Amino acid sequence: MAKKYEQFRCQPRLPKFAIPKTYDLKLKPDLTACKFSGAVEIRLEIVADTNFIVLNATDLSVDSKSVRFQSENGSKGFDAIVVELLTEDEILVLEFAEKLPHGFGVLSLRFEGTLNDQMKGFYRSTYEHNGEKKNMAVTQFEPADARRCFPCWDEPACKATFKITLEVPSELVALSNMPVVEERVDGNLKTVCYQESPIMSTYLVAAVVGLFDYVEDCTPDGIKVRVYCQVGKANQGKFALDVAVKTLGLYKEYFATPYSLPKLDMIAIPDFAAGAMENYGLVTYRETALLYDEKHSAAANKQRVATVVAHELAHQWFGNLVTMEWWTHLWLNEGFATWVSYLAADGLFPEWKIWTQFLEESTAGLRLDGLSESHPIEVEINHASEIDEIFDAISYRKGASVIRMLQSYLGPEVFQRALAKYIKKHACSNAKTEDLWAVLEEESKEPVNKLMHSWTKQKGYPVVSVSVKDSKMVFEQRQFLSSGSPGDGQWIVPITLCCGSYEAKKSFLLDKRSQTIDIDESSSSSSSWIKINVDQAGFYRVKYDDHLSAKLRYAIESKSLSAMDRYGVLDDAFALSMAGQLPLSSLLTLMSAYREEPEYTVLSNLISVSSKVVTIVADADGTLLDNIKMFFINLLQYSAERIGFDPKQGESHLDALLRGELFTTLAVFGHEETLKDASKRFQAFLEDRNTHLLPPDIRRAVYVAVMKKVTSSDRSGFDSLLKVYRETDLSQEKTRILGALGSCCDPDIILEVLNFLLTSEVRSQDVVFGLSVSRDGREVAWNWLKNNWEHISNNWGRGFLLTRFVSAIVSPFSSHEKVKEVEEFFTSHGKQPSIARTLKQSIERVQINAKWVETVRNEKNLAECVQELAFRKY
Repeated sequence: MAKKYEQFRCQPRLPKFAIPKTYDLKLKPDLTACKFSGAVEIRLEIVADTNFIVLNATDLSVDSKSVRFQSENGSKGFDAIVVELLTEDEILVLEFAEKLPHGFGVLSLRFEGTLNDQMKGFYRSTYEHNGEKKNMAVTQFEPADARRCFPCWDEPACKATFKITLEVPSELVALSNMPVVEERVDGNLKTVCYQESPIMSTYLVAAVVGLFDYVEDCTPDGIKVRVYCQVGKANQGKFALDVAVKTLGLYKEYFATPYSLPKLDMIAIPDFAAGAMENYGLVTYRETALLYDEKHSAAANKQRVATVVAHELAHQWFGNLVTMEWWTHLWLNEGFATWVSYLAADGLFPEWKIWTQFLEESTAGLRLDGLSESHPIEVEINHASEIDEIFDAISYRKGASVIRMLQSYLGPEVFQRALAKYIKKHACSNAKTEDLWAVLEEESKEPVNKLMHSWTKQKGYPVVSVSVKDSKMVFEQRQFLSSGSPGDGQWIVPITLCCGSYEAKKSFLLDKRSQTIDIDESSSSSSSWIKINVDQAGFYRVKYDDHLSAKLRYAIESKSLSAMDRYGVLDDAFALSMAGQLPLSSLLTLMSAYREEPEYTVLSNLISVSSKVVTIVADADGTLLDNIKMFFINLLQYSAERIGFDPKQGESHLDALLRGELFTTLAVFGHEETLKDASKRFQAFLEDRNTHLLPPDIRRAVYVAVMKKVTSSDRSGFDSLLKVYRETDLSQEKTRILGALGSCCDPDIILEVLNFLLTSEVRSQDVVFGLSVSRDGREVAWNWLKNNWEHISNNWGRGFLLTRFVSAIVSPFSSHEKVKEVEEFFTSHGKQPSIARTLKQSIERVQINAKWVETVRNEKNLAECVQELAFRKY
């Protein structure tokens, strides 16, 4: 027998019978019983012959007697004869006895729900006030969870206006997207009514109810900006407030459109799954992404707050004012907000050299997109459960990188003019990727649509091989895959190159498999270097012939290349080595040219490449391990001595960032002096939490060093760190400690750390910080994941956090046996669509590692090369 309402099941989108115009929504949260009740009146237009109204709802119980449609054409009212929730499809089907008249009418219904603890929909977060545990009520609706709070057309294209009313305990602060128009107090309850919003999508609706302090300021054009946080932490909101006020001004000018609401609130939420959420006029954040404590936050925390605030405020234009038509175009929101947040940060903090740091975004995009299990920037979405997984490095980081590539190709002025036009044209409406290309094409007279098609519609990217033959340069493109397998994609690649200096830059579009160009004799004497993809503006890799590679190595030693180019040469060489297209000894020889590298971002990449190489070598041939660690320690020594363990008066933000990363890595590599020094500083810190010997920038490094020394028979460092964790109320300090606990080399302690993550002492949003464990803990972590899988997938299975468990614990392995074991385990535990893509990607990473390990084992003369580098005298 066919299921009832078959015609509405398994559809990616709602039927188009009715179009919502205005929601009049009343919500009454009960913070003690963790429930809420609500009522909504939706003014809508019936546009087709139907006796059904179908909208989204899930985890709600709807009072069927309350469901009524009142037509505005005549006074007739219609009561629903059937009110049915289809759970799997997350829809509410309302059936009426007769056809509903075309035109406008009001649908009204009452409903109840639970204030859940899943950090989605209308949920509860806990906090302490005067030593007492309390609940606050918070919303998180993106991508598809407004339907957990009230029945609605929960699709980005169904924009409407919202009139919201909250009924809450009178002592609490109640916030929503718009300013308050009326507040009525009745004993210990108050009713708060908010101004009607402009037209917006359901995923941007927001409400927060709890006890908060705030700091406030105004923009020059009178927009009131506030930062709300837990009582007693208001001062920690000042930095974000300052960034927000300046950023609103910057975007107003860049987009040539003012911020569209009368106020902007930003609020720190103790339990929050993502980093932040751009709800229109009420942006919610994790505490670590909004609060900055002068005394206990590191430089990295400061930069994180600035870039996240800039990202969320970019969405107020790109996303909120102009919204993607469907989740396929999510990258338009996220790629743009990521790219433009760097533009803002660079405007506010030029000394951070943030565009050089942007290369870390590109690298993360390139790394994920080098998998055959990657996906195109634009993805077909057929069910709400598939949306979570595309909030990944492709939508955000590849998205932002291809935007940087396009801006650099078209030029910044044309690009900015086109963006301003695009925002004006599509304001208060929805747009697709093609709409943006059309405006850019019109403004630049370049074939933008054709050029960008190859970057958004197919997955992956090319590696461009370059060789010089008889004063001709030969360029060849083919798809790059980290596994070394051949791929069959083809792109239109914007090639840029410099020969021997940055004075003259050549550029052309490589739109065939291969192309040859003549080299101008004068610009390229055979002694000068040639660098392709100048400043890494293009989203592709470059493979040079041996002759060109050697020249680039000298150009790096002599600092003739820009920092971005020095970064690019290293990053491409690392990727090629992983793919088996460059011997490890060639990569190591190249790395030795970076000993006196001055730039933070380049060193940061050198550090992460070193860490990966150490792990692969340890798996391939343990006898090389001591020498390779010695080589890397010597390589980093120059910078370690320049920068020192203690901050210097007036030093740069970038030196502060570098110090933390550098000494963390030296500790992981077991550098004796670092471990000893760290241990002394930690003792001083235990005696006096305000000691100048442990400034925030080196805390993580010191905590890692402390854990490196911990064993089952000497666990005092571990116990002391747990004590610090329990005493601090600063989220940044808690996550710093969680991130260090797994560095221990004793598997028994690692198991204890992993079990600690599942206790009530760790907020469920923070567990992911503790999942990266040392190489010695990999096996323990995998067994722990299997033994606790049921509990973990029940607890974290309804959001994207579950994917982090899989990738953190599975990806580090490097054997084909492990691939089989992982596949068998997950096959026997049933299909879970929300982790399917992540699981495939993690397994592919293990296969890539395994292949790399084999290549390293078979490499001739590697031991001699490592020996020579380890004992080289500088």
